[in-house]
Amino acid sequence: MGVVEEIVEKAKTVQPSEFIGLIENVCLRLDKEKEVKSLENYKVEEGLVDLKAKGKIVVVGDIHGDLESLIYILKNSNFLDAVRRGEKPIILFLGDYGDRGFLSPEVYYIVFWLKANHPENVILLRGNHEGPSDLIAVPHDLPYHLKRKFGGNWEKIYEKFLVFFDKLPHSAILKGKYLFLHGGIPSEAKNLQDLSYAAKHHPAKRLLEEILWSDPEEDIKGVYPSPRGAGKLFGEDVTKSFLGKIGVKTLIRGHEPCYEGIKVNHNGAVLTVFSRKGEPYFNPYAAYLEIDSQTEALNGYQLKTKAKIF
Repeated sequence: MGVVEEIVEKAKTVQPSEFIGLIENVCLRLDKEKEVKSLENYKVEEGLVDLKAKGKIVVVGDIHGDLESLIYILKNSNFLDAVRRGEKPIILFLGDYGDRGFLSPEVYYIVFWLKANHPENVILLRGNHEGPSDLIAVPHDLPYHLKRKFGGNWEKIYEKFLVFFDKLPHSAILKGKYLFLHGGIPSEAKNLQDLSYAAKHHPAKRLLEEILWSDPEEDIKGVYPSPRGAGKLFGEDVTKSFLGKIGVKTLIRGHEPCYEGIKVNHNGAVLTVFSRKGEPYFNPYAAYLEIDSQTEALNGYQLKTKAKIF
C-alpha cells in the first residue's frame, strides 16, 4: 500500500480524538508561521504568504469534498515523492476544501495530514467556504457530514474547524510573477499591505469579502454587485491596475466551476483552476496546475496549456 492509500484509509477510520488533535496541530502551526514569519520556503505576513522561488508549485483549486480528485492530484503530481527526495515542492490549495461533497471530512483529514507532516511544503489558503461567521456560504453542509461521520462528537470538532478557518491566510504571492487567492481582486486595495491585513480590517472594509467571493467579468469596467450576494464582479481594468501595483503578471484563483476545470479571463491576466468534478456543478473535467517557480512568469493562456486536466 502506498503513502496516499495509507492516508486515505486513515481518513476513513480516524477517531474523533485523533481528528481533533490533528486540527489543533495545524492551528498551532499556522500560529507559529505568523509568529516566526520567515521560513525556508516562504514568509508569512498576516494573511499573505510570500513564496520563495525554489521548485515546483502544485496549485489545487476547489475540492469540495471530492476525495477521488484529491487522490488523483496527489498521485499524479508526485508531490509526496518529491518531498521525500529532498526537493522543495509546494502544494498550494486555493480554498474550499469541504461542503457540497459527502466525503468532506475525509478530504479535510488529508489536507490536515499534509500540513501537519510537511508544513513548509503545504500552503492552505482560505476560500469562501472557510469564511468568517458573517459570510457563511450557503449551503454549508460540513456540519451535517461531520455529524454523519463522528456522531455526538461533531459539535466539538466543528468548533475546532471555526478556529482553523480564522487562522488561514487568504492570499499568496510569487513576487514578480503570480498572485494566488480564492475569489478576486480586492478593488479598494492599494498595495500588498492592504492585501496582507484584509482580515484584520474585516468587516469595516470589504477587502476580505472580495478576496473570498469576487469573480472576474469580461464586459464591464470597475466593479458591479455580484449575483452571489457577496463580493463583486470586477473588470479587466481592476485586475490590470492591482497586478501592476504589486508587480505580478497573473492572478491564479479558484471559486468558479469550469467545464474543463480551467479557464482564462481578462486577456490572460486571470486564470481560474477548479479541481472538483461532478455534482452539484456537473463539470465533466477538473484540473490542477504545475508551475516551475524559477522560470519566467506566464500569462493565463500559457499556463492553461500546462494545466493537468482530468
